[in-house]
Amino acid sequence: MARQFLNPPTLPNWSGSFSQIVIVPPGPSRTVHISGQVAVDPDRLVIGKGDLAAQCEHAFANLGTALAAAQAKPADVVRLGIYIVDYRPEQASIIQQALRKLFVSDDLPASTWLGVQSLALPDLLIEIEATAIVPVPAGG
Repeated sequence: MARQFLNPPTLPNWSGSFSQIVIVPPGPSRTVHISGQVAVDPDRLVIGKGDLAAQCEHAFANLGTALAAAQAKPADVVRLGIYIVDYRPEQASIIQQALRKLFVSDDLPASTWLGVQSLALPDLLIEIEATAIVPVPAGG
């Protein structure tokens, strides 16, 4: 499904991190909303306590797993919400590096990053939610 990724020259260019605007044309598709993914294993044990890079890697890996379970691909994601405990601008490169392992295209989802006081579990440092628009196959 064709999408239009816009980064107007009159807005800041955050190329490599996210697109300012993603337009999904009307047509046969389904919308997938994925709850915030965090750095926990299937037994709910926190991975990478105190290590933002490790938690980013695991949270984005969990997002990839959730997308696959919904029969979606990273390229189907049109929006991310990223919540970081006590966010500081110097952490952006850590998050961006993990993000780019899952999102390899230059057409990146729209994204909002928010610094928060805490997440659902005390040892979590990052949480990533996503919205994907998935094409429905003809006849499906």
